[in-house]
Amino acid sequence: MPPLTDREKTAHLLRRFGLGASEAELDFYASGTYEQAVDKLVNPGTDDIANIPIEAYQNDKGQVNIQAVVASLSTHMLATSHPLRARMMLFWHDHFAISAAKVNTPGVMNDMVDVLKENALGDFRTLLGAISKTPAMIYWLDGQFNVKGKAQENFAREVMELFTLGIGHYTEKDVQEAARAFTGWTYGNLRPRPGQASDRARGRFIFNERNHDDGPKTVLGKTGNFHGDDILDLLCAEAQTARYIVAKVLKWFVMPDPDKGLIERFAASFRASGLDIKKLVRDIALSPEFVSETAVRKVYKNPVDFVIPGMRALGLGSVVLNRIAQSAEGTAQRAFLAPVAVANQSMQGMGMRLLFPPDVDGWQSGPAWITSATMVERIKFADRLFGQRNPGSRDPRLQYNLYGILSQDPTPAGVVKRLLELFDAPIEGAKRDRLVQICQDQTGGTLTQQNSGPTVNALCRLIFGSPEFQFC
Repeated sequence: MPPLTDREKTAHLLRRFGLGASEAELDFYASGTYEQAVDKLVNPGTDDIANIPIEAYQNDKGQVNIQAVVASLSTHMLATSHPLRARMMLFWHDHFAISAAKVNTPGVMNDMVDVLKENALGDFRTLLGAISKTPAMIYWLDGQFNVKGKAQENFAREVMELFTLGIGHYTEKDVQEAARAFTGWTYGNLRPRPGQASDRARGRFIFNERNHDDGPKTVLGKTGNFHGDDILDLLCAEAQTARYIVAKVLKWFVMPDPDKGLIERFAASFRASGLDIKKLVRDIALSPEFVSETAVRKVYKNPVDFVIPGMRALGLGSVVLNRIAQSAEGTAQRAFLAPVAVANQSMQGMGMRLLFPPDVDGWQSGPAWITSATMVERIKFADRLFGQRNPGSRDPRLQYNLYGILSQDPTPAGVVKRLLELFDAPIEGAKRDRLVQICQDQTGGTLTQQNSGPTVNALCRLIFGSPEFQFC
């Protein structure tokens, strides 16, 4: 592979650490050098335009349900001007895989999302402490039952196995002793504030000293009268925690199988930085390995990678924000949720239902995203964007009209070229020629207002189902 230009590197950066390399975003981030593009992504320097209060999603009865929280999260990804923060929020949502299947209280789950959003690019110790003390995490891992004399080990085990060290780097005795340190961590209810629908049935962290075991504990070879925060400090001080987090970040964002030397190199700098997540991202993005042949277009798209970038490229995030702003009632439920419903149902069909990771280990990634069933859904995404509505069907469709964009060059070659650019699809050679021929057959040689809908739908079904399009 020849060396990438700065613009090509920036496109790769946006596919991995952003929410797609749409032309508008690529023009914005690639206006200078690649290093400047990285700095712009890591330090956006402006308020996020997509911070919409959860109350905007309440139903006609003034209620905010779990689906409203999911809609809020999807809207944020569709419209955010801070794509790296949203992307890292998704990563941490998978890492701390709390599911609304059990934690089915909207305010509690929304607060959990806010914690991930606010700490997504901070230091890992602060993030770990904040998420560990959310009522969502405590209830998810039964922390409210962890009391002196009857230690409940779920959180102590998962904080070592899944959140910090990884399997094989602690003992059963470490788990048992750490569980004693977390005794007394629980939650209580908060009263709703007037007019704040999302505050209903929220919660807050409580340390119940009467239920805390204040005796000496020995964890990871160290002994003391440890409390829960002391255990989190010990875990974050371990070199293995830096290795574990770095390995997971590299697998998500860089390459499927990073070698040990690469992990060790980034882990050393991550640990030296005080587990600074933003610095880790910047170091990775500026490394030669990140833009190497072993990394570019080598990571399977998860459903967010597949759905959100294309919808952002179509400008649907702005559509949603504009409709929210124009809502006379202030709820905008019927006015703006069509694109959000398409995004959510598409991602769920592809195997990722936001706020509902399948188990404590999060979603399976890599080739696990590609099955016969999920490929059908990936192809069907074209129908949801461009296909005609079927009478009586509850499957949401946007019937998005691309004629205004494609009419600038309505020839078959021009239409195919524009679609491949729009969706950042690396299809070349005979496959591209085949798309041109299909466009020729569909249009008779010229795209018109009348034939553009079925033509775009047919072409995008083929593009979305192509092997090349499954990688970012």
